[in-house]
Amino acid sequence: MKKVLSGNEAVSQAVRLARVQVISAYPITPQTTISEKLSELCGSGELDARFVKVESEHSAMATLVGAASTGVRTFTATSAQGLALMHEILFWASGARLPIVMVDVNRAMAAPWTIWCDQTDSVAQRDTGWLQFYCWSNQEILDTVVCSFRIAEQLLIPTMVCFDGFFISHTNEPVDIPEQKQVDRFLPPRKAEYLLDTKAPRTFSGGTMPNMFMEFRYKLHAAFERAQSVIDDIYKQFHKSFDRQYLPVEAYHAKDAEAVLIVTGSAASTALHTVNKLREQGRKAGILRLRQLRPFPAESLIDHLPAEAVIGVLDRNLSPGTGGVFSQEVRAALLRKGVHRPVHEFVAGLGGRDITADNIEKMFDALENGRAESSKINWVGLNR
Repeated sequence: MKKVLSGNEAVSQAVRLARVQVISAYPITPQTTISEKLSELCGSGELDARFVKVESEHSAMATLVGAASTGVRTFTATSAQGLALMHEILFWASGARLPIVMVDVNRAMAAPWTIWCDQTDSVAQRDTGWLQFYCWSNQEILDTVVCSFRIAEQLLIPTMVCFDGFFISHTNEPVDIPEQKQVDRFLPPRKAEYLLDTKAPRTFSGGTMPNMFMEFRYKLHAAFERAQSVIDDIYKQFHKSFDRQYLPVEAYHAKDAEAVLIVTGSAASTALHTVNKLREQGRKAGILRLRQLRPFPAESLIDHLPAEAVIGVLDRNLSPGTGGVFSQEVRAALLRKGVHRPVHEFVAGLGGRDITADNIEKMFDALENGRAESSKINWVGLNR
């Protein structure tokens, strides 16, 4: 069945199809309509789930840590300051290896106070031990949320699905909603091996001495190291079941590109449109869209990079004093694989500022004409 849905509505439909059993959420713009719709679905009986109303995002995640420990499938959604308030509990979720799925509708961090989009809220959580996926369409949102439950439950790693606030969350697009029986075949009920059970008592997340703690972190890291093969396999199965394919890095006109721009989120649509325009002018421009931050798809990225192309990265986020986070990740991935190539970082669109086709064209101009500097941030669209 095909319906016209907003990005937030696509999330709610995915959670319904996944037969989530416990939802705990606190409303925050631009995520609020996800929580509202899920509350309606629970109230009407369309979704047989417990909706827990809490006083803060910290409590929302703490509630899900408890619920997921009992073996049920859990979900929440948040944005910006709400995600930051969860920060402490994100470590508890990953350290306890609980397959919670959360949507973060990307919103810039205060101060100054704002409700508009950039990705600084989610990239700031990259060291908490959560998988992170980034979407650019409402169809991809629905599909990624469904897949995330399967991924999280197989790896025992909590998973965050991110997309740009307002640019995607409140934009309506046609979305193919699969039948429930199709999703049930792809995503069976969760079967937890270790869970809170009065008939089989165990200790969960207890105090740990130095002679044991490091091994817990090693095992979590080892799960991340095998995560990409699990993700790839699940997306292959999804493709077979639903005829929609997703890859960790998606290339567009990149094979013969002389300048390639690495992008995430909604700006990828603008970049694709701009590349089409530049190609009509005979310019060999291309884009690579990153769908993941954790695990970072280093091998796939390198496989898609043209051998002689100038590399640019568009960041809709900022680590003050360092630069864009995706730029840092690209540089680190290349160096770790022994690839020594300059990476030119562009920061644009912070706080919801539009990233226009003209902005993207200026990035390609700078890459092609040698005006982009690899030793510092190249700010685009900045009012000086």
